[in-house]
Amino acid sequence: MDPEVQGILTAAKRQWPHIHISDSLVMADSAVQMAEAGCKYIAVLGVDFMSENVRAILDQAGFTQVGVYRMSSEQIGCSLADAASSSAYTHFLKTASRSPPSLHVIYINTSLETKAHTHELVPTITCTSSNVVATILQAFAEIPDLNVWYGPDSYMGANIADLFKRMTIMSDEEITEIHPDHNRKTISSLLQRLHYYQNGNCIVHDMFGHEVVEKIKEEYCDAFLTAHFEVPGEMFSLSMEAKTRGMGVVGSTQNILDFIKYHLKQALDRNVDDHLQFVLGTESGMITSIVAAVRQLFDSYESSKEGASIEVEIVFPVSSDAISKTSIDDSQDSGSSVANDLEQINIVPGVFSGEGCSIHGGCASCPYMKMNSLESLLKICQQLPGEDNSLSVYQASRLNAKTSLGKLVAEVGCEPILHMRHFQATKRLPDKLVHQVIHGNGGEPL
Repeated sequence: MDPEVQGILTAAKRQWPHIHISDSLVMADSAVQMAEAGCKYIAVLGVDFMSENVRAILDQAGFTQVGVYRMSSEQIGCSLADAASSSAYTHFLKTASRSPPSLHVIYINTSLETKAHTHELVPTITCTSSNVVATILQAFAEIPDLNVWYGPDSYMGANIADLFKRMTIMSDEEITEIHPDHNRKTISSLLQRLHYYQNGNCIVHDMFGHEVVEKIKEEYCDAFLTAHFEVPGEMFSLSMEAKTRGMGVVGSTQNILDFIKYHLKQALDRNVDDHLQFVLGTESGMITSIVAAVRQLFDSYESSKEGASIEVEIVFPVSSDAISKTSIDDSQDSGSSVANDLEQINIVPGVFSGEGCSIHGGCASCPYMKMNSLESLLKICQQLPGEDNSLSVYQASRLNAKTSLGKLVAEVGCEPILHMRHFQATKRLPDKLVHQVIHGNGGEPL
């Protein structure tokens, strides 16, 4: 989200316990805890599939009377979620349904409706960027001759396949450290049965292409490199190479944050003057959580010892295609002096026209997440309980629709998430899912 929104909510957490900032997976659990503590309304700052998920989980937990509100009267979309709801994705899974035994591994950043319909077509488990590799490796280890179909993020799928190819030249001992049931032979075998959707991507991570990679090689060859699993292959390969030197990380936003904190801790322990430079290969809004974590580490060390001069710099690589001139009209609300200044400089827009790095904190910026403004949050909170029905357009959708097999979308769509939670807790696929994969889940192809 916008740094202003994140900053104010982070500060407000000290005074109000019912504020939770996390990825989309944990949001629904937090909403249930808020409802259990007596909250009657939940405001979800995210894209629409997140608010739908919160609504469905609250209903399942028995909190049907708790209101769930999104931050815009318009659709708050997501390019990945849209890709997974397309007819092309359905065709991808119809192919999977004709190739038993098959398991569909779907990225958590998709709608509940998509999860429901795909689960009836092919047994499905959700994943995050943190656990997708572990999920796929465990599935291949548990189910003989399995076919895995991953989607909808094409870059992540290609990067996972690339990662497994790299594993084929590792030693068996090195592979066993990653997963105890695998070796070079099993990894080589599973590559033939790993399929990924090739027409879906995040519009933000799509910006980390060839020119950005060349810029990093030229200007930031000595920096730490971080890349989300959703970036294009060149950025992934560059960061993977840096990882072998202890200078890079590829994974989720949490993996990136942990990497930065680890290297800062090492520098603070050495207590020697240093300048740490990190290239951030993900959405620019993550800088808020990075700054908060870095400040916390600095504060904790300053209280225990005399600190050396240590600096942390976060670099956003920028493509020349992203450079444009702003106009005075775009800045008319900022005062004439600011408008005059802006007219003289180049700014780097995000993926949506008029959104600039110099103003919003980064070039890789999601226009959908930026719809979660502080103004919208205040408007909704101030109008609650909304007895005049003025907030109805802001309410999260309650999925009362049914699947092709006559089951509730909300109920079926939650099952792949529950399968993932079981895997996270036990490190094994649930027996129910394994049975569905081997014997069929009782459904018919759509």
